[in-house]
This record gives sequence, C-alpha cells and structure tokens, in this order.
Amino acid sequence: MTTYRGNPEAIRALVQPDRVHRDLYINQELFDLEQEHFFANTWNYVGHDSQLPKPGDYISNEIGGRPLIVVRHTDGSVRVMMNRCAHKGSRLVSAPCGNTGKFFRCPYHAWTFKTDGSLLSIPLKNGYEGTQLTQCESSKGLTQVKHVRLYRGFIFVKLNDTGPDFEEFFGDSLSSIDNMADRSPEGELEIAGGCLRFMHQCNWKMFIENLNDTMHPMVAHESSAGTAKTMWSGKPADEPKPMAIEQFVPFMSDYKFFEDMGVRVFDNGHSFSGVHYSIHSKYSAIPEYDAAMQAKYGPERTQQILGLARHNTVYYPNLTIKGAIQSIRVVKPIAVDKTLVESWTFRLKGAPPELLHRTTMYNRLINSPFSVVGHDDLQAYRGIQAGLHAGGNEWVSLHRNFDAAELGQKDVTAVGTSEISMRNQYRAWERHMTANMVEKAEA
Repeated sequence: MTTYRGNPEAIRALVQPDRVHRDLYINQELFDLEQEHFFANTWNYVGHDSQLPKPGDYISNEIGGRPLIVVRHTDGSVRVMMNRCAHKGSRLVSAPCGNTGKFFRCPYHAWTFKTDGSLLSIPLKNGYEGTQLTQCESSKGLTQVKHVRLYRGFIFVKLNDTGPDFEEFFGDSLSSIDNMADRSPEGELEIAGGCLRFMHQCNWKMFIENLNDTMHPMVAHESSAGTAKTMWSGKPADEPKPMAIEQFVPFMSDYKFFEDMGVRVFDNGHSFSGVHYSIHSKYSAIPEYDAAMQAKYGPERTQQILGLARHNTVYYPNLTIKGAIQSIRVVKPIAVDKTLVESWTFRLKGAPPELLHRTTMYNRLINSPFSVVGHDDLQAYRGIQAGLHAGGNEWVSLHRNFDAAELGQKDVTAVGTSEISMRNQYRAWERHMTANMVEKAEA
C-alpha cells in the first residue's frame, strides 16, 4: 500500500492529464492530508458579512479541521480567529452564531479576550507572578487568521502562508459573485432565513465535480424532473408555468442543450457552466423587479446583468453559487466518505419579495434534504463511493473532450458536456495539496 504522508511525488502520480486514481475518493490518509495541507493552502468561504450586522456578532465555522470564530469587532472590522482559548485549549464558543458583546469568556476558567483576540483578563492573575506566562503564546491572546478577505460581502480565509493571494487565486472567476450582487437594485446581498443542511454519503470531491457535470441530469433525474416534465406535457406553449415546473423541467433538457450551454474553467480549480445560457435562463419576468433594476442601472446595463444566467459557479474548494437564483452551497468534509452540504439563500436588497420566494422554492425543491432531485444525486454518489472499492480498475476516467492544449492554461472555454472542469479541479488539488509539503522538505 502506498504511503502518501511526506511523499509529494506519490500524490502527484494520482492525477494524470485525463484521469485520476480512486484513492482521491476512498483513501483515509489522503483525506487526513487534505485537512492538513490542501484546505489550509487555499482560500475558503467562511460566511457572509450580513450575518454579522452588529459589533460582537459572531459565527463559528471549521476549515481543514480547525475550528474558527468569525466576529464583528468593536471598530466594525471582521476578524477571524482560532476557536481555542489561549489557556488550555477549550473552544470559546460552541453555538453556530450569536453575540458575545465586547469580549469572549472561556467557559472553563473564565479567561476573557477582546473581539480582536487580545487577552483582556485572567482570574486571580497574581497567581502567574514570577512565571514565564508573559513570554509564551498564551499571553498573546487568540491565534489570528492572517489571510482574511471580504469580497462583495463574502468572507474568505486562507490558513497557511503558502499559496497565492486572493486576487491571484480567484482571478476573473469573481465575475460570478459580482453578477450575483449586481442583481440587487442596491448592489448588495444579505443572508435570508436559516440554513438547509444535507449529509451526503460520499467524498466531498464527488459533490463538487458533479456540479458542472452536464452529462448526468437527463439520466439521473429522469424519475424526478422527468416526472414533472411528463405532467406538464401537452400544455399550450403560452400557458404560464407554475414556479415548480419552471425550476424542475430544465433538468430534463437534451444533450444538445447542455453541450451548447458551454463551460468555462479558471486556474486553481474554479469553473462555471452556462457560458451562453443555462437552466435558469427562462424564468418568468417580474415587472416590478425589472423596473427597479432599470431605475438603478438603466436598460442596457440591466440587460447585461440579468442576461448572465450562469448555472453553477464553483469557487474551489468549498463554495458553489447560483447567481441567477441567489443561492449558495458550502461543502464541509466530515470523513473520507461523508460530506455535509449547507444551502443558504440570499435576499437581493431593494428587490420585491417575489425574488426571495423564487429562491427559497428552488432551495427546497433542488437543494434540501427533502429534494427528490437531490436524492437522485445522493443515490449516484453512494453508488460511486461503493463501486470504487471494486477490483480490476483503480482509475477514474475524465477523458471526455480532453485536449492536451488545455494543459497549463489558466482560462479555457469548452463545450458544456466536457469533463474539463473536473480535470481542472484535480490539477489544482494536486498543486495545492503538495505545495507546503515541498517547502517543508526543502527546509
């Protein structure tokens, strides 16, 4: 059995130009190394600015197995710190969100820390007189995450110093976040309501690669979206469609629809499907919304914004957004064969309530644990996770529309049914997975 720890060459050998080894999905050691290296070397989404409206508001999160606190400091800035008391390591907060006031208080020994992480007080502090406390890490307060970036309200962090800066990492892929925010007549988004959490019995990479896999919808979703399409067949073309039918039926579009839709990939694993149009392109118009947008942007700019109806944009590794429907999903690896997916909806500030109604219905129909479409995918993931343990073939084919000219390219547009988005993800995975392994070896 191959050992991957401290062996970057063995990890690189798992990713070939047109296929990947099954160990990426089923090997426990690789999963552990991903937490230690890959997720810490890349920029990950941890929350949205609108979740922290007041000083002291916080959300807790975890990236690469490291518990984090994202908090609004008293000066209005957003700080990200390790969720670990500087004394004996207790988590400072256990709730997913809340307001801590002006300081955090450890529930174990009552050490307190300001919302910028600095140490505020220690009970019976004279007990430390004459000790080395002031010379050690514990006196310096909470460990800060140095690499934090807010972009149009989205909060990203990078835990390690290794790897590219924010702009270099995301590049032109940020245009999908721009489009999502620009769909607001006020140019701003806010989280609306709670979170739908859906446990997937598969490796996290299966979910991510499926998002821009357009060869599966008309097969995997035949029983769900196909049933909706059959129910609506025979209706007059001009009859208004119920919102559920509008959202379900496009999943049963034919191969040509998805082929011509197009996919674009960027360096570092990012991609979006829907270069020319998508399954969101023909939703019914909402006149009040169109009027608000034109009042803000004018007719031409409004058409540019609303005409961009991308399907899924993958911000590799842990965020995917649907800008045209104002919904995001966040990936949280739990185990080598278990992944939690969180679905959040956004309100477009200044937009009529019909927009939010459309978003929440889509999230319930497509992304929630009650979704029949979602269970189609979940069944496929379970089958892959089990099937990869079979003998005789240790490789996963990603050959569809492979062209050697794509190698080394930072921005490529291809036909919508190409597997280029998956190949692009795994090239990024291999590069960022091994980045600081090589640095440590050279040191």
